[in-house]
Amino acid sequence: MRQTVGIVGFRGYSGAELVRILDKHPLVRPLLLEHREHAEEAPPHGPHARISCTPDAVKKEKPAAVFLATPPEVSMELAPWMLESGAKVIDLSGAFRLGTAENYSRWYKAGHTASRLLAEAVYGLPEFCRKAIPGARLIANPGCYPTAANLAIRPLVEAGLVDRACGIVCDAKSGVSGAGRKASLKTSFCEVTNNLSAYSILDHRHVPEILMTSGLEERELSFTAQLLPVDRGILETIYFRTEARTAGELLAAYHKRYAGEPFVRVYDDGRVPDLRGVDRTNFCDIGVKLDAATGRAVVVSAIDNLVKGAAGQAVQNMNLALGYRETEGLL
Repeated sequence: MRQTVGIVGFRGYSGAELVRILDKHPLVRPLLLEHREHAEEAPPHGPHARISCTPDAVKKEKPAAVFLATPPEVSMELAPWMLESGAKVIDLSGAFRLGTAENYSRWYKAGHTASRLLAEAVYGLPEFCRKAIPGARLIANPGCYPTAANLAIRPLVEAGLVDRACGIVCDAKSGVSGAGRKASLKTSFCEVTNNLSAYSILDHRHVPEILMTSGLEERELSFTAQLLPVDRGILETIYFRTEARTAGELLAAYHKRYAGEPFVRVYDDGRVPDLRGVDRTNFCDIGVKLDAATGRAVVVSAIDNLVKGAAGQAVQNMNLALGYRETEGLL
C-alpha cells in the first residue's frame, strides 16, 4: 500500500512541482492540505484528495511525511503541530536552515517563532548530509542557489584546490519561478522580458547556507543573484584562483567526491553545462575550465530550481527519511 504524504502550499510553483513528481512515485499518495481559507484556484495537475490543514484533520489521515512549500512564517506556524501529529516534516522554506534564531534574524530580517526546533532540524543536502536524514523528524530542504553553489564549491575546498585568500565569486542566474508565484511588479511579464537584473546584492538570504555548508568565511565569498527572463533553471558561474596545474586535478576532486552519486553529473574537461540539460530533472551538472598559466579557474553549475533546487530534492529527502530508494520517483 502507498503511504500518504501531505503537501501544504500545493498551488505555488514548488508545491505544484511536488504534486507532479509524487503523482509518479510508486510508493506514496499525495494528499493536498488546504491552508488557505478562501482559495479559489483549482489544485494543480487534476483531481487529488484534499483536506483542510488543521491538526484534527491531519492526525486523522496520519501522513508519513508532510511537505511545507510555504513561506518561512507559515512553516514556523505549522511545523510544531505537524511533528506532534507523528509526521516527518520536510520544509522547503528557509525557516529551519540556519541553525540559530540569531542567524535567521540577520538574514531574513524577522524574528523566529519556532526556535526550539532549530537545534533538531537537519539540513537536507543529501550529497553531504545523507547519514543524518533517515533519523530526522524535521528536514530543512536547501535553497536553490546554495544547492548549485555548494555542490560546485565544497569538493574543491575540501581538496584544498581553492586559493581562499583570493576569494570566490559566484555569479548566479535564476529563472523567474524562483521568486514564487505571488504576483509582484518585479516579476511581471513586462519587467522581466528582454531584461536581466541583479537583486539582493551583498545581503542575499541564501549566502549563509553556502558559507556553512562549504566551510567558508563571509569575506571569502562574493555572491550575486540575477533574474533571467526564463521560467525555470539556475546557472551559476563560479570564479576562483587555484594552484592546480590541469583541469583534470579539479575534475578528479569532483569524481572522487561524487562517485556513485545518482544526481550529480560531472562533465568532461572543457565542457560546461547549460539550463536545457537539467530542465525538469533532479540533476546538478558541473563543468570546469582552467587557465593554468594564471591560476584562473571557472566552474559552471546548473540545476532546475524547481526540481533539484526545491521539489525534487525534497522528494529525495523524503525517500531517505522513509527508507525508500533515494532515486524513487526521480529517475
